[in-house]
Amino acid sequence: MNVIHGEVARLRATGVPLWSTLIALACGGGLTLLLALTGPQNAQPPMPDIDTPEGVGFVLGIGTVLLFVPALIGTVAITSEYRHRTIGTTFLVVPRRGRVLTAKLTVYTVLGIVYGTIVSLSALLALIVATWMRGVPLGVDPADLTPALIQLSLAAAAYMLLGVGIGALARSPLVAIGIVLGYFMFAEYILMLIPGINAIYPFLPGGATASLTSFDFLTDAIASQTALAPATVASPVLGASVLVAYAAAAAILAVIAPLRRDLT
Repeated sequence: MNVIHGEVARLRATGVPLWSTLIALACGGGLTLLLALTGPQNAQPPMPDIDTPEGVGFVLGIGTVLLFVPALIGTVAITSEYRHRTIGTTFLVVPRRGRVLTAKLTVYTVLGIVYGTIVSLSALLALIVATWMRGVPLGVDPADLTPALIQLSLAAAAYMLLGVGIGALARSPLVAIGIVLGYFMFAEYILMLIPGINAIYPFLPGGATASLTSFDFLTDAIASQTALAPATVASPVLGASVLVAYAAAAAILAVIAPLRRDLT
């Protein structure tokens, strides 16, 4: 617990919780409010408006595209310790690296859940505000959105751990950020364009997220612009299982990789 308290104090001193909160509000409430005010019917391809369940699902689901942001937060937070050499001081104070890294994973998991919760609640509030500003009813009862908002929160925690794992392996901030952005913004979408290869899409992080949230707008949009069949989206249970597996693998790598590695 002392190691966990020390990690929380370090994050607070570096401003990570504050910046994470501001980013979560922008990615959740800001993006949702913008989409709800402009109207999903103006998207390409057009979607139903927010006075329908489909339109509400689209506005909330598009937020999953920005789930690489918590991965970036985790990556930057863990690599900054190697960049500024503060990780050495940490290991000197607490010589058991496994204990230190496990504490870090615990704190980052909680931070990811808090980030996802802020995104979810601010997105719901933005939807309610948008319906009031536009004078249209919300297509679903806000209480019925609880499962989708919980799924988004848990997905954010999984992505946070993915970022931590990538950062622990790469150690260089530029390399780790390049990997996260390169994969989540380009590589997955390129794989969706390769005939036959897009069959593995449900087992990739983005595909697992789409399966978990039942958000297949991106796959349908890519298919509508090409001659390819849309990438398949699996069941929410499989999507959750794949994301948990990725998060567990990232956590294990984040603990094992630095155990015997020279800090210099």
